[in-house]
Amino acid sequence: MISATINLIKIAFLLGFLIIIHEGGHFLVAKLCKVKVNEFAIGFGPVLLKKQGKETKYVLRAIPLGGFVSMEGEEEHSDVEGSFSKASIPKRIAIVLAGGMVNIIFGLLVYFIIIASYTDIQNAIEALKFFAVSMIDSLKMLVNGTAFKEEQLMGIVGISEIVVKTNGIINYIYLLAVISVSLGVTNLLPIPPLDGGKILLLLIEAIRKKPLKENVELQIQMAGFALMIALTIFVTYKDIMRL
Repeated sequence: MISATINLIKIAFLLGFLIIIHEGGHFLVAKLCKVKVNEFAIGFGPVLLKKQGKETKYVLRAIPLGGFVSMEGEEEHSDVEGSFSKASIPKRIAIVLAGGMVNIIFGLLVYFIIIASYTDIQNAIEALKFFAVSMIDSLKMLVNGTAFKEEQLMGIVGISEIVVKTNGIINYIYLLAVISVSLGVTNLLPIPPLDGGKILLLLIEAIRKKPLKENVELQIQMAGFALMIALTIFVTYKDIMRL
């Protein structure tokens, strides 16, 4: 019973922490860009806790599998002062990019700190080379599609299984860093409704000198969302079959 509770805490903290820093990246850059944030939410579904700030409502929801920052004018055009749709394209790209970049930067910093703290200079150097090569190989796999092969895919069930097998705080923190980097890179893939897909649409808007029609953009987002749901179900099924 105690072991099961500890495992649940390990999983919940890892997922919750990565979600918070990811959404926190969007939130902070939005604030820096003077964009109005209506809601900062951790989780999806029914509301468990909420607090209304001066401008933003802070919400904890029941399903801890993600989160979101809801900005004025993000889903549809708004002429309200401080709306996302009225911000310049560079500012909008910076806001969307921030979440994934925070995950990547956090993961790299933690990795470097662990290596610097527990190895001599030469072995730190060697570990960094290995990490750099691993990252390049991972990016190559994303580009050539091998990262999407059935045996390479892993969802929340597979990640949870790895988390519960961690032994010691350093091993746990290292895994936190690795998953953070992976989450950041994956989130920046140019696939709607991922942040990378949103950036792609903003780049298209910059090239065209005008945004896509709202119904066209909505159709693209919905198609991407349906693809992501189908992929999530498939990956979860495969994770369960591997248990």
